[in-house]
Order: sequence, then C-alpha cells, then structure tokens
Amino acid sequence: MPKVKSRIEDLAIFGGPSAFSDELHVGRPNVGQREAFLERVNDLLDRRWLTNDGPYLKQLEQRISQLVEVRRCIAVCNATVGLEIAIKAAGLAGEVIIPSFTFIATAHALEWQQITPVFCDINPATHNIDPSCVEQLITERTTGIIGVHLWGRPCDVQALQDIAIGNFGNAEVFSFHATKFLNTFEGGAVVTNDDELAAKIRLMRNFGFAGYDIVNSFGTNGKMSEVSAAMGLTSLESLEKFVAANYRNYKEYRQQLAEVPGVSVLAYDQDEKCNYHYIVLEIDEGALGIARDQLDDILWAENVLSRRYFYPGCHRMEPYRTRSAQASLSLPETEKLAARVLCLPTGTAVGSDEISAICDIIKFVADEGCVVKERMLKQPLRHHPLKK
Repeated sequence: MPKVKSRIEDLAIFGGPSAFSDELHVGRPNVGQREAFLERVNDLLDRRWLTNDGPYLKQLEQRISQLVEVRRCIAVCNATVGLEIAIKAAGLAGEVIIPSFTFIATAHALEWQQITPVFCDINPATHNIDPSCVEQLITERTTGIIGVHLWGRPCDVQALQDIAIGNFGNAEVFSFHATKFLNTFEGGAVVTNDDELAAKIRLMRNFGFAGYDIVNSFGTNGKMSEVSAAMGLTSLESLEKFVAANYRNYKEYRQQLAEVPGVSVLAYDQDEKCNYHYIVLEIDEGALGIARDQLDDILWAENVLSRRYFYPGCHRMEPYRTRSAQASLSLPETEKLAARVLCLPTGTAVGSDEISAICDIIKFVADEGCVVKERMLKQPLRHHPLKK
C-alpha cells in the first residue's frame, strides 16, 4: 500500500520514505490480450515474414482506415518519420506554421528538411494552436500549417481551413509510440483521402521502390515491422477497455482534486468521443502556495513521475532558441501554459488506490503549501535519480 503523508517530514523530498516503491509513469504502456499478441508473433515467426508489407501490416492499415474513416493509411516505423515523409510528399518548403506548445519532433521534422518552423501562440482555453494568431504569421514564404491536436482534443480545423494557403488537411499523422493510447511498441501512420499523395508516401516509405529493382522516386526507410503491426492489431482489440480505464481514472482525479485551490484538471467534452488518455493539471502558484516545478519535484521524490508537457516550448529549445531569442515575446499564452501544466499517471497500469494516494499527496502539499515552499528553499532536497 502507498505510504501516507501526515507530517512535513513524511514527504520523501525531505527524507521520508517514497509513497510508492515502484515508479508510476505518465503513459505507461497499455497492453492488450497477451495471448492474442503471442499467437500472432508465433504465426509471423513460423511464416518468417518479419517486415516489408506483411499481412499483419496490411490488416493494421485497413483497420486504421476503417476506424478513422479515410481511404488510405500508410503505417510507418514512427510518427516522426511519418511526419517527415508527409511533409516531403506534400511539397512543403520555406516556412510552415506550427504551435510551439507541442512535442519537439513537430519542429524537428521541418528543420530536418531545411524548412523553417514558425511558432504560433495557443488558445489558453483549448491549449491548441490559435487560428487568429496564425493569420498574423503568414508570409510569402509560408507553404503550410501543421495543427496539432493536443490531449486528444482537436484543434479548430474549420478555422484553420478558412485561412489556409492552398488545400488544407492533405494528411494526418498519428503516433503509435509505446506511451500512446494505441501503441505498436514504436510506430505511426499517415492517413489521407488523397490517392496521389498516398501513393507518393507509400513509395517514399520504402526507398522509392515501385517493384523489384525499380526505384521511381526519392525515399527512405520508414517501414513498420510485422511484430509492431501485430501489437497494433492486438491493441485495437482492447480499445474499449483502454477507454474505460482512462475514463474511470479521469473521473476519480476530477472528483478528488475538485476542491484543491490552485489545481484545475483539464475537462474533456462529454459530448465528444474521447480516449481520456491524459490527466492534465494547471497549477496556479498563488492559490496553491507552491510552484508547479516544486510540486513536480515533490511528486517525483514519491516515485510519481509527473511530466511538465510540453515544457519549455519548442521555441526555447535548440536550435530554435538561438535563432529566435525574442520568440517568447510573441508567444505569451504558450509561456504561461508551459509554466503551469503538469500531467499525472493514468492508463490501465493505474487504479483507484494509486490515484487516491497521488491526490492525497497533492492535497497535503496544498494544505501546507507555504511551509513546504519555505522549507524547499532552505534545505538540501532528496531528488529522484532520473530527475536532473
């Protein structure tokens, strides 16, 4: 059972025992039916077809196409490579507008191809790219907009479509990384209704090969393996189970943290179909009594490995920080949110006992906020070995 905190000295950051003996990760992988996965693995090993558009990959592409209701799905080894290929196939160049409040791969996929990412501010209510800010960033060098759907909540696609240059929504890229709601160990997919674009992406994913010894285009190696596809198919069979676990956890976090001053849990629209994959807190230091980063340190010491997504923002990472030292001045909402957001563990590996213990720690810290903050400033602290 998790260890209860009733005195300041009980907090692990001040030398007390950690609440959890094992680490609780944000995004610990969901695993479906182990037997079904192992049956697929044995089958692909017996057939010795391990990669290069095997039957499991084709099944996965078909299932994803049906799920998201698009004509074409091209599975890839990871979403970053998928994004790079989609960018190349779509003919983007010059400048592309993206949110800074996103995973760094969004920017790097452009920079890798000598395309300049232009960072746009976000809507503080949705955490997604703000279309009204997009308009101000369009120049003669702009060739596209990448709208990231954050926390599983879609950005304002219609507003972006109304202002987009040329066609909008040519393709969408999904990540199936191990920490995602649906995982293939490592992997991703590009989906599109554009048959010509899909054909380009499929060629580029496989070195440009159009057949044996026939190379028709520039390409790279972006293929997904059969074992990854087998994991994806197994995950798809358990989607409803994953959603149910996430929704249960979401409701418990919301209920238990509802009265904690300075802590607000991001709300999902109950009218939308959602996977509830992220538990996102916004921390108000003035009301809570301690800063977000201090709460993060406290939780890590308790073996609750909370995450400051997407801190500090792409614009504050290299090479973008050096290139545009004043970028933060045009990204005020991104700056505010990056200093407030904290994500907590959820998924099928987390249950009611863990959630109650995590929330009790947060409530205890809230009750003793000023004292905890003062003590953290005065004495050496015990930090988690992974925390730098």
